[in-house]
Amino acid sequence: MIKNKLTYAIIGCAMKVHNKMGPGFQEVIYQRCLAIELERAGLSFVREQEHAVYYDEIQVGTRRADFVVENKVVVELKAKVKLEDVHLAQAKNYTVAYDFPLGLLINFGGKSLEHKLLFNPKYNGQDQNLQD
Repeated sequence: MIKNKLTYAIIGCAMKVHNKMGPGFQEVIYQRCLAIELERAGLSFVREQEHAVYYDEIQVGTRRADFVVENKVVVELKAKVKLEDVHLAQAKNYTVAYDFPLGLLINFGGKSLEHKLLFNPKYNGQDQNLQD
């Protein structure tokens, strides 16, 4: 498995939130709690940073990912009992739209924290500094 210090730190922060809060809250509660833990960990982040979405170089709308951490990783949060393919697709689309090699989908809704590391296919096979 690929290990990345930044995604490892983000997941660690999310685990602290899940351990303290457990499942059952709305996504926005987990978002606020994760912001506290990211700040405590000394990580820079932006919440709900708006980003343009393009089709053939024409702007067709905007999207907001829950977090952009260290200007390197897009983080999408969910509070669902079970993640579905549509949630993975959404998080992957954010990773591509923000043009980052990596994204994280974190689900607080289950008994255990669930997280998925997502890869932007644009960076497939290129040095992504995954060990940094």
